[in-house]
Amino acid sequence: MRIFLLIYNPAAGDSYFKYRLDSLVEQMQKQQCVLIPIRTSGKGDAFPLLALAKQYRLDGILISGGDGTVNEVVNAMLKLGIDLPIGIIPSGTSNDLASFLRLEKDIENCAALFTSGSTRVIDVGSVNDRYFLNVASAGLLSGVAHTADRTMKNTLGKVAYYLKGIEELPRFRAINMRIQADELSITSEVILFLVMNGGTVGSFNRIAPQARIDDGKLDLLIVHRCSLPELARILISLLSGAHINHKAVQYLQASHITIESDEPVESDLDGELGPALPLSITALSQQLKVFSPHRPIHFKKITGFIK
Repeated sequence: MRIFLLIYNPAAGDSYFKYRLDSLVEQMQKQQCVLIPIRTSGKGDAFPLLALAKQYRLDGILISGGDGTVNEVVNAMLKLGIDLPIGIIPSGTSNDLASFLRLEKDIENCAALFTSGSTRVIDVGSVNDRYFLNVASAGLLSGVAHTADRTMKNTLGKVAYYLKGIEELPRFRAINMRIQADELSITSEVILFLVMNGGTVGSFNRIAPQARIDDGKLDLLIVHRCSLPELARILISLLSGAHINHKAVQYLQASHITIESDEPVESDLDGELGPALPLSITALSQQLKVFSPHRPIHFKKITGFIK
């Protein structure tokens, strides 16, 4: 008999997962699997819960929540040296990693995946003393997840992030940053940077067209200083992937990236508040096993110039 630990965030997304919990237990038991559900009550819960769970001979750790919940659990696992596959049940406002891995929300399909034992090994990003699975960022839009009202997020979902981002546009300014990406040095006034492990950010699934989550590389997208109308066009072009052809956008891949600024700048890791700059970011190859039936969709390069 296999034993799985389930860590679930009851407040994630529309807060509906707790009403589906019994269905998940039933589906797992049908496959001769025991589920140990643990409810989180706030940030910082994952570490002590997983430390306690080390006494069990577990076959996997299941996570129900958004990108922030997954980030917290994986950080605790890596710091505790827990080498087990994770299974993600997407139930947050933002589920970018799950989207990139093409994971389903349906409980019956999730249970079938977890009990099948189908896994793949993915990279993890390391930034200072923390880890991220999907994206590390700073600048425009990176703090939206922390300032958008929870009620609005639960009601409108991802639309709340976009509305908050539009609200911030007139007040935003570029920040002078020094970026080292492997051997390349960049000094520029930066509106936004994204360091991506996966290729989906804020539901934009063409934002990093070369992204592979298991290639030992990180994808760096920099939006340099430009006018407000130009910036608006860049943001709109994220839907098609044509943003990488804009003259103010720089896109590249690297295994190690450092980012500095003389100004105080906070970062964002998978939708949660991250460390302040300077950042030392490294791709840790093949670090985490994930229950996954598919490889992510890769998009063809978009041609054409966005002025």
